[in-house]
Amino acid sequence: MDILSLVERIGEAPTAAVMGLVTGLIFGIAAQRSRFCLRAATVEFARGQMGERVAVWLLTFSTAVVWVQGAQLLGLMQSQDARMMAVSGSWSGAVIGGLVFGVGMVMARGCSGRLLVLAATGNLRSVVSGLIFAVVAQMSLGGVLSPLRDQLAGLWITSGGRNMNLLAAAGLPPFTGLLIGVAIAALALEISRCNRIGAARLVFASGVGFAVAVGWVLTFSLSQIAFDPVQIESATFTGPSAHTLMYFLDRNAVLEFDIGLVPGVVIGSFLAAAITREFQFQGFETESNMRRAMIGAALMGFGGMLAGGCAIGAGVTGGSIFAGTAWLALLCMWIGAMATDLLLDQRRLAPA
Repeated sequence: MDILSLVERIGEAPTAAVMGLVTGLIFGIAAQRSRFCLRAATVEFARGQMGERVAVWLLTFSTAVVWVQGAQLLGLMQSQDARMMAVSGSWSGAVIGGLVFGVGMVMARGCSGRLLVLAATGNLRSVVSGLIFAVVAQMSLGGVLSPLRDQLAGLWITSGGRNMNLLAAAGLPPFTGLLIGVAIAALALEISRCNRIGAARLVFASGVGFAVAVGWVLTFSLSQIAFDPVQIESATFTGPSAHTLMYFLDRNAVLEFDIGLVPGVVIGSFLAAAITREFQFQGFETESNMRRAMIGAALMGFGGMLAGGCAIGAGVTGGSIFAGTAWLALLCMWIGAMATDLLLDQRRLAPA
């Protein structure tokens, strides 16, 4: 069944939710099997290692860039029409929010996407942290924290009423993004070879990036045939976590891509863990670990909303279309995470 037939049968909003579900299923399965996590990669890098976690992250990021830029060259999507590019971006939000998010994901022992995947595999720590993340994200979107978010985001915004496309701003030809993705992929594969990472894990790591491209292409295709305006978007977890939470709390909430995405990730991760017999209930080890995780989740909720996306939304999805604020937010997430690991964890682990 093609997209037009699906729209005629169930409507535009439910179709968008189905697209989110498909994207989430691919993401959940691939992320669970590949152990993809930005926090793990930044901690490994901060400790002077170019190991398997860095390789997995680089391969995921490069795969997303290659698939998305390739789809754009083929006319399957247009990044300039994406929601992230069609509105003003916030440079100040990217810097402050990225740093705060980076601090939070180290304290919570996982980025927001990783928490969602772990929650589906029986990790009760991630369930608690994920709920706090979603609540604080909603507070930052339209609650008591939204004035502070608006104030910080308004300090420095992109000019022209749109976000900056880094490739266009640099005057580079359209195929440059694809070449950059291939170069990063080559680096990732070399690191993988040095660390003897199995082919299966590499395939699943690539699957996470592929899920991002699927989301972009599907929502763009829907926007071309829909009567009402459709948001062109892909995988991210700050806004969708808040929207999904409100969908189950507010009977007036409507279906959209976000509402399908989060359940799709949960279902995909659960299936992958169940099939491989990795589903296992886990809780907090100590009270201090619980307190630290809760604080970290709250920081991620506010930081991700301020930065315009989480480690996936800004770090991979936004990065794949070369949104200027997304690349800046990703850089600041790395800086914030590495600094936190150095000041909190490495000092604690160092010998007296």
